[in-house]
Amino acid sequence: MYHAAITGTGVFTPSAVISNDELVVAFNAYADLWNAENAQHIAAGTMAAKDHSSSDFIVAASGIEQRYVLDKEGILDPARMFPSLPARADEDPGYMAEIGVDAAQKALSQAGRKAADVDLVICAASNMERAYPAIGVEIQQLLGAGGFAFDMNVACSSATFGIQTAVDMIRAGSVRSALVINPEICSAHLEWRDRDCHFIFGDVATATLIERDDALDAPHFKVLSTRCATQFSNNIRNNNGYLRRTHDQMEDRRDMQFMQNGRKVFKEVLPLVSKHIADHMAATGISATDLRRLWLHQANKTMNDYIGKKVLGRTPEAGEQPNILQDYANTSSAGSIIAFSQHSSDLSAGDKGLICSFGAGYSVGSVIVERG
Repeated sequence: MYHAAITGTGVFTPSAVISNDELVVAFNAYADLWNAENAQHIAAGTMAAKDHSSSDFIVAASGIEQRYVLDKEGILDPARMFPSLPARADEDPGYMAEIGVDAAQKALSQAGRKAADVDLVICAASNMERAYPAIGVEIQQLLGAGGFAFDMNVACSSATFGIQTAVDMIRAGSVRSALVINPEICSAHLEWRDRDCHFIFGDVATATLIERDDALDAPHFKVLSTRCATQFSNNIRNNNGYLRRTHDQMEDRRDMQFMQNGRKVFKEVLPLVSKHIADHMAATGISATDLRRLWLHQANKTMNDYIGKKVLGRTPEAGEQPNILQDYANTSSAGSIIAFSQHSSDLSAGDKGLICSFGAGYSVGSVIVERG
């Protein structure tokens, strides 16, 4: 059996930023328009008026201060409230492929590798731009990578599930080098008109290069162990899909975008993730004192603080559990990889850490690494 190591990561960050204040102005203008249009129903008590949002509410609920997006104008248009991303010609690169290639090239550059060295490309994300051909195959062609490629979707855990898949193939000897790419255009499946969630997501793409650990001399992270788990739940759901689009496209169905029962998610996911990590560490022979860093899924600051305290048995010290949520918002599967990419270079040889993502499914994936 061979061993695997992470040798490079890359992050594509859109140029457009939406601050909480900007988002609140747009949302409140939309709410006022909606309330005016439905004034008679609201007065009659058959409809509830839409409440205003606020920056204080957003920060208290999530820890998010801003988010990067591919299209700012459409999202902030009170009469629209969703991104304007025109359909591209079939011969042009898709949006996900374009940003995925950017992140992949950065990961290759960091590792000092060429695309031709890559045997496998996995496009792992919470939503795909189309059903087929696979986005991963498009990225493979645009990069000039060899081997084969495919897509996978495990919602917010897609990155860690993709890493385990790539690591397993490297261990088995079927590939020597793999790119796990997470192009997350979350702004396109968020309901920006819903006060309970209009602030949650942002757009980004990440890439992780994983190679066979054959006497690597450049900085890398040995993959000591991976573990994935799923448990079905409807508490995070998006019903949009090809079976529903033609029949329901004229209907304004709320369930065709991101839906979440936040209270149940908190109650059920936190113990699930904490136990998953504890069991994974125990099976690998890793104790809390062995961990120098936790790179957790960036969904909510309160959730991360809870999990960090459960895993370490104490409140994490500054730098032990880095958050990028305040800058990027929730970027689905890409969040833990952004945190790892931006907060791992300072670790020394022998230092250990854990990457973990979790979300709809329910799903949870963890990767234990050691600095080489």
